Amino acid sequence: MALLRPLLLDNVPSIQQSAALALGRLANHSEELAEAVVSNEILPQLVYSLSEQNRYYKKAAAFVLRSVARHSEHLAKAVVNSGALDALVNCLEEFDPGVKEAAAFALAYIAKHNAELAQAVVDAGAVPLLVICVEEPELNLKKIAAAALSEIGHHNQELAQQVVDANAVPILTALISHPNGPLKRHVCSCLSNIAKHTVDLAEQVVEHDLFPKILNCLKDTDQQVRKNAASCIREIAKHSKDLAEIIIQCGGHGTIVDYLTETKGQARLPGITTLGFISAFDESLADEVIRAKGVHPLKDALVNEPDDMVKATAAWSLGQMGRHSPNHAKAMADADVPTRLMAVYVSPESSDDLKTKAKRALKSIIKVCHDLPALEPLLQVAPMDILKHVVAQFANLLPNSVEAKKTFLQSGGFQKIQEIKAPAGSKLAEFVNKINSQYPADIVQYYSPDYAHTLMKKLDDYNQVA
Repeated sequence: MALLRPLLLDNVPSIQQSAALALGRLANHSEELAEAVVSNEILPQLVYSLSEQNRYYKKAAAFVLRSVARHSEHLAKAVVNSGALDALVNCLEEFDPGVKEAAAFALAYIAKHNAELAQAVVDAGAVPLLVICVEEPELNLKKIAAAALSEIGHHNQELAQQVVDANAVPILTALISHPNGPLKRHVCSCLSNIAKHTVDLAEQVVEHDLFPKILNCLKDTDQQVRKNAASCIREIAKHSKDLAEIIIQCGGHGTIVDYLTETKGQARLPGITTLGFISAFDESLADEVIRAKGVHPLKDALVNEPDDMVKATAAWSLGQMGRHSPNHAKAMADADVPTRLMAVYVSPESSDDLKTKAKRALKSIIKVCHDLPALEPLLQVAPMDILKHVVAQFANLLPNSVEAKKTFLQSGGFQKIQEIKAPAGSKLAEFVNKINSQYPADIVQYYSPDYAHTLMKKLDDYNQVA
């Protein structure tokens, strides 16, 4: 490091550039070497050279600054403190696209760490110039400028608003149909990071013809493009019923269902969450998701995905879909969702978060489920904290139907009720008694677990008398 520093001041330009490139590669290799670049006070020299030297040296100097800033907030702060921001922003106005690209790359790495550093990049006047760079014909420059805007916008509402105010959104949405995959990745990511903060920002993204163009990205050959597009739709869907309806109206829910069917692993998460957000707003939207066959891929994720985070998200979305009415709960029951939720809830391998979400989903579905035969399997496997909700549904619904009482008796469900050992005075005991009150006393006695013992005792007593 000590030997390279004097070479930055060499009279031969090619030696200066080679020295800067060597420093950049060292700094890029590890955080310790990047710290050494800072401690040897090389950054101020590079910043000075950014405004004085030729384009080749400027690219090399920006590469060093990027390589230092990428490692940590502390090192990015050191780059900012060296006065690099103004010099890098000036480089965005250079004629050479390679210099602009190197400067945009460095600014992206500075902005990504936290809101304070991103705000410093904004205050230096970078955002309008980055937007202009997105409009340039050079593909690499477009990609890196879009990535830099994404890094700025994801921290908070104020920074995202700065990107919107620079008229970035219509330019970015126009690029959604671009044939280049990596560019679409950054564009979808940037729009997602803008839309996620508030309803107003999400609406501004949607207003610039986002739909239905972004739905085509869900069918892209690039997996990361598909995932980023799904994330963007999720960030829009979560804000309001009106935005969720826009997604429904353009067929977005069906495309998300197709995406989930064709995708595996963590890439499913944004799609699963999107269906949950849409379904949560009201029963009509949940109906649309059910009609689009959205239950099956969610159940598949719940049952077959190895990752508990994916399972938990699927459980949450199914709960949002099934909690609205008896019809929604029946759709869940027809797909065998309650028993699947119960299986992951009682599994010792499930994480605490998965168990919590499965329990909440189960309770919300059971409370509105009028399909009693679908609830009967739960009587055999449900632990006490779920069983009381299942029994409560039978206690509430059996009095309303003579046919249901007969079916419950014939199916063996009534016998299961008699086998429940409910603590005296508990809610569960109250529900069991309410069910028993719907049947004659001799039927209740016949199905009680100790009835056989009672008969044998009567037989013994009879034989003794005889």
